Amino acid sequence: MNKSEKYLPLFVTVGQVVIFPYYIIWLKEASLTFTLFALLFAVFSFSAAWGYSVFQKKKDKEKHHLYLIYFGMAIVYLIVGYSNEISDALSYLTLLLQVIIGYLQGYFRSWHVHQKSYSIHAVHHYLLVGVSMITLSFIHIISPVLFIRAFGWLLCLVSIREFYEKVAEKHFRN
Repeated sequence: MNKSEKYLPLFVTVGQVVIFPYYIIWLKEASLTFTLFALLFAVFSFSAAWGYSVFQKKKDKEKHHLYLIYFGMAIVYLIVGYSNEISDALSYLTLLLQVIIGYLQGYFRSWHVHQKSYSIHAVHHYLLVGVSMITLSFIHIISPVLFIRAFGWLLCLVSIREFYEKVAEKHFRN
């Protein structure tokens, strides 16, 4: 097991939990009503269940193309971070983003629980989230969108690293 397989899933999981409150703030602002917010969150939950079950039903769990999952998450967070304009199409875009991010997070979570390091990650996850949230509570920032954008860019870098390692591993096997 290389270092990225050991630490990147923990980084992504902790990052998602830390960023998610800011994402929820954006979702509330984008949905304009509590009813629409609740429906959009329900769509997220159903999509996460869909992504989780898709991975569970896979015959070959070793072929997961995780770099695409990371990249997809990054794109969603970057779209959210850069969608400052409220428009008529925002509700439809938000619905699409909820389906995509829910599916990707469910798929990722299903993959993650099958990893050897998952039990260690579970303990570290709670500790890191606690420390991160305490740290963020002391930071006064104008807009939570900056956190969402930064995490989106970090996920882009993670996906590029994963892709590079997958190509390098394939190259060395041949």
